[in-house]
Amino acid sequence: MKPKILLVNPPIYDFTAYDFWLKPYGLMQAGGRLRQNCELFLFDYLDRLASALDPAGKIRTDQWGRGGFSSKRIAKPDCFKTIPRYYRRFGTDRQLFQQYLADNGPFDGVLIQTVMTYWYPGVKEVIEDIRQCSPQAKIVLGGFYATACSDHAMSLGADTLIEGDDFSPIQDWCCNAESNQFQLPAWDLYLRLNTGILKLTQGCPFKCSYCYVPQSGIGFSTRPLADCLAELQQLLDLGVENIAFYDDALLFRPEKILIPFLNAVIEKGVNVNFHTPNALHARFVTAELAELMVRAGFQTFYLGFESSSEAFHSTTGSGKVVSAELAEAVSHLKAAGANPQNICAYEILGHPNISVQQLESSMRFVNSLGIQIMLSDFSPIPHTPDGDLCADIADLSEPLNHNKTAFPVRFLGFDHVQYYKDLCKALNKQIREPSDG
Repeated sequence: MKPKILLVNPPIYDFTAYDFWLKPYGLMQAGGRLRQNCELFLFDYLDRLASALDPAGKIRTDQWGRGGFSSKRIAKPDCFKTIPRYYRRFGTDRQLFQQYLADNGPFDGVLIQTVMTYWYPGVKEVIEDIRQCSPQAKIVLGGFYATACSDHAMSLGADTLIEGDDFSPIQDWCCNAESNQFQLPAWDLYLRLNTGILKLTQGCPFKCSYCYVPQSGIGFSTRPLADCLAELQQLLDLGVENIAFYDDALLFRPEKILIPFLNAVIEKGVNVNFHTPNALHARFVTAELAELMVRAGFQTFYLGFESSSEAFHSTTGSGKVVSAELAEAVSHLKAAGANPQNICAYEILGHPNISVQQLESSMRFVNSLGIQIMLSDFSPIPHTPDGDLCADIADLSEPLNHNKTAFPVRFLGFDHVQYYKDLCKALNKQIREPSDG
């Protein structure tokens, strides 16, 4: 008899959460490896299309598949008592998962996706319920939190971890768990699917001091084109209308994979909306690449900018983009037919080097280009150079203190943070609602 394996995407405990094409790609990849040898089950607390998550049908989705989660206000942990924001639990009610375990268990194993380090209370909740309802199950954690905070993750009561892309902890469940044989992700476990995820590459060649990827040891590489196209076709066959790329360096060496992928999409006449929530390196946006991306169906473009200060980029080692390169990228995208209101530049709020960053002038520069600004609240990621700079501001051994809403408030003060957020709203409104004069 095949082992019964449950895949779980946990609820979120945070001040804010939004379905910004948030899907458990790593969990679905693991499910693909297990498919032939296991009986698979999926419980995604954040599946907004599931009736259990939205029984009243009140959750709204925008034209690109994004939207809010159902949530309940809960008591703040003690470390957040001074943060003037409500704390919430996002996702399906806990009782529904407990009932699901009772109806479908017992399970031989449970694989739990982890993402943000400070979302671990949701992981802890899931483990508690599994131990109560299916105590014999082997619990495995995978994903970013499990990799970046492995000691803390093990303290929650799991049996083992998948760190990075090392799938050996689940080899007992699947004889080819350690092989390089391509397997389609287990997206078919969803009853309904509007949004899917693709990755054409792994890793990143850059060394940004605020990013964990350089510390992970994963070098940059491209995936085989045939595998990427097979995953695309799978998503299309399942009725997906919006696909987000989770690559850390999608535009790097585009001749290796992105351009062949785009040409194949255009040649096949694929009709789907592509999105880029991870920051694109604007310096690689040429006129030719912008034209290909728009023709292939890219609708939203999120560009990594962070600051107009060259000193800031030198300090962080990002080498991402200077002002002239951002302006040129925006010009190429507009000329290719991209909607300016769907072009956005990320800027970090709450970075420890904010005095060098020149945040307000950087925001006004982005606004002058006629595109949107997105403030990316800084999270002090452990084992990164910029995270180490924050050790005197917060105790980073407690992952809750990595929270991207709480840290900028602790560092800058609530009024200072609110000033930048209000400025962002006002500048973006100018782009959305230009005056006639």
